[in-house]
Amino acid sequence: MRGRLASIGAEESLLSEGWNLILTEPGACAVPHDIPLSAQFIPAPVPGTVAAALEKAGLFDRENPEPLNTRDAWYLCRLFDAEPGDAILRFEGLATLCHVFLNGQEVLFSESMFTAHEIPVTLSGGDELALCFRALGPRLSEPGPRARWRPQMITPAGLKNFRTTLLGHMPGWCPDIHAVGPWRPISMVRRHPVSIDNVSIRAVFEESGVGRLSVSLHSNAEDPAMLLRCGEMEQPFEKVGDSHYSAILKLSDIEPWWPHTHGAPRLYELTLVSDGVEYPLGRTGFRRIDVDRGADGDDFALLVNGERIFCRGGVWTTADIARLPGERADYEPFLRLAAAAGMNMIRIGGTMAYETPDFFALCDEIGLLVWQDFMFANFDYPRNDKAFLGHVHAEVEEFLHGVQASPSLAVLCGGSEIHQQAAMLGLPAEFWSGPVTDEIIPAVVARMRPDVPYVPNSPYGGAMPFSPNAGIAHYYGVGAYMLPIADARRADVRFASESLAFAHVPQQRTLQRHLDVPAVHSPLWKARVPRDRSAS
Repeated sequence: MRGRLASIGAEESLLSEGWNLILTEPGACAVPHDIPLSAQFIPAPVPGTVAAALEKAGLFDRENPEPLNTRDAWYLCRLFDAEPGDAILRFEGLATLCHVFLNGQEVLFSESMFTAHEIPVTLSGGDELALCFRALGPRLSEPGPRARWRPQMITPAGLKNFRTTLLGHMPGWCPDIHAVGPWRPISMVRRHPVSIDNVSIRAVFEESGVGRLSVSLHSNAEDPAMLLRCGEMEQPFEKVGDSHYSAILKLSDIEPWWPHTHGAPRLYELTLVSDGVEYPLGRTGFRRIDVDRGADGDDFALLVNGERIFCRGGVWTTADIARLPGERADYEPFLRLAAAAGMNMIRIGGTMAYETPDFFALCDEIGLLVWQDFMFANFDYPRNDKAFLGHVHAEVEEFLHGVQASPSLAVLCGGSEIHQQAAMLGLPAEFWSGPVTDEIIPAVVARMRPDVPYVPNSPYGGAMPFSPNAGIAHYYGVGAYMLPIADARRADVRFASESLAFAHVPQQRTLQRHLDVPAVHSPLWKARVPRDRSAS
């Protein structure tokens, strides 16, 4: 189930072929008809980015990237194979300010990279689809809601007003490759007269050892005969409202899902049977996750199925910063290496981008816990901008809907280093919080994934957010501040959701023995070691 609005059993075709990219000066073309015939047309992969298209055409060097947010980017495609009639155009991710035109008429304006759209249209045959990604760069200097602080790690400050990834905007931490383009799939959907929509799945592992699976949905069929199947068990759906049906299945002999370091990541196939037709709903696992705060209330440890887990892993950035891919094949090599290295948790930080359900399906299968930050980091985000807060609500709901059955989702976190940034600039505690991480996100999490612990920020807890001896810490004492390894114990770190404990460069003789690399004092190292601006 990829989208909230998509119908089960609907005919869906990916619009991935025949796209061309044209770059124009900002505002030079208001509509597709304004694009000059002399413009350079570049074949473009979809889903994909401007960086990926230019790189494939030999026009972009990721080692020396040029700004990609200073020009308008047009994506054009002729839908030659689409039959006339009613359809739905589905856009799963457009980065970031995007106007969508069908046959020259604007049908959508999207201003969030993290929300999907489904637009009903009527096709006439041979239709032209055009997407214009307006240059974000000039917009970043526009005045917006006044911020109480300005972060040092991310530039420019205007990014706080737009729902887009911070990848490409953190000098020293990642290359300056800007995310522009249809980074997630575009497809055409034709619904059947009878539709099944808004499928909600919840798997619970009770302390008694019983698994409880709840599925609800909407169907416009007249008295449909529907049942839910999980493993060898089946349960008919009951009508609970107008076109609303629900089924609850209890499994007494359930095998729980475990991280691979502690057991088997057992998954169960889910199937909806409607009037004799089977529709796969994917897989889920049954597990219980709790947080142990310790006797003093300052601890933070995960309990999976009642067993205390020592979480070890790494922070995920992206499979490829130029392409921002989201397919299973892009993720699998990295995630399997992580498991082979003994990791049992992956953290997706708030400075990155949401990954697709394929990422979580792999973590479910492999047995990797996922700590998921929502995409908020360091900034003092708008507090009273209704449009901005509406985007926040939509992106949180859509993300959680896509991973609603995923047992690997272990922690949901409001964002990264917002509290820490404010505290380090000397602001009092009442300034650290905001409605995004303290009100909007936790309310949606409580409704859609009550089985997953929520924390407002990372780091979090203690008198100051950056104190490692309470709650969640970002610990850099050994790796960044060159303290002895014993400091990792003396600092009394409770839970490090981010750490560079052992990130030292090897000795020169080790490098020479195994790798053809420059001496450790070479400036080439700085180009490849993430760091804060101005830090060595």
